[in-house]
Amino acid sequence: MSRIGKQPVVIPEGITVAVSSSNEVTVKGKLGELSLQVTEPIAVRVEDSVVTLERLNDLKESRAKHGLYRALIFNMIEGVSKGYTKELELVGVGYRASNRGQQLELSLGFSHNIVFEICPEVKVETVSDKGKNPIVKLSSHDKQLIGLVAAKIRSMRKPEPYKGKGVKFVGEEIRRKAGKTAG
Repeated sequence: MSRIGKQPVVIPEGITVAVSSSNEVTVKGKLGELSLQVTEPIAVRVEDSVVTLERLNDLKESRAKHGLYRALIFNMIEGVSKGYTKELELVGVGYRASNRGQQLELSLGFSHNIVFEICPEVKVETVSDKGKNPIVKLSSHDKQLIGLVAAKIRSMRKPEPYKGKGVKFVGEEIRRKAGKTAG
């Protein structure tokens, strides 16, 4: 039995959760609106500002989706009430970041700058302090979307294990390797 799926999700004030007849969950809050289509073996009920999920059978697929949908609905409620932020750090000599609106321009040691168009649901901000690595701050109400955008930016120059140069998440530990030994 899924321990995560059995836990009810409490809806905070100012957030509305609606379940349609086709089992589509819509969450509205001060930061935006998100929706999720829940598939057949899981039933969603909203009662007294609490969302509960029940599975209709005990098959392996149903047990797996029980906890998954509960976590997704919890993340949607958390997103429209508080929002999510991700910070990326550019480590390397000459690595720079700047943004003009929703366009992020990255200088990552290639012969050309990379211009990355970011979707309107994700807000982007760059911080460049003298003597510190540039930081790209992403914020959104959709946890999946912000993770996807952050992973795409990171994939443009992943941190390498010898010097640690590249784009990494703030607080991420890079497993370092020893270089060649003199010999």
